[in-house]
Amino acid sequence: MNKAEFVDFVKDAGDFATKKEAENAVNAFTAAVEKALSKKQSVELVGFGKFETVLQKGKSGKVPGSTKTYKTADKMVPKFKPGKGLKDLVAKIKK
Repeated sequence: MNKAEFVDFVKDAGDFATKKEAENAVNAFTAAVEKALSKKQSVELVGFGKFETVLQKGKSGKVPGSTKTYKTADKMVPKFKPGKGLKDLVAKIKK
């Protein structure tokens, strides 16, 4: 599902009058989560999940087929941990 399809989905699910209102709601949500994560704050929506930033340790490795090695630096990355309600809902879906 791309953003346009998701906005249509939000419009129907949220009883928004126009597609523009639904798009504004989606944009506001994503901007708020981005702003909170950029300040190293977590966003927890009970039953849905938790957005947070975590430290990803640097890695070292070897380039296949050569003797060259590399090392990546530590960095902060976003992480989403689904809540129990979302996990249970997804578990009910049949393949």
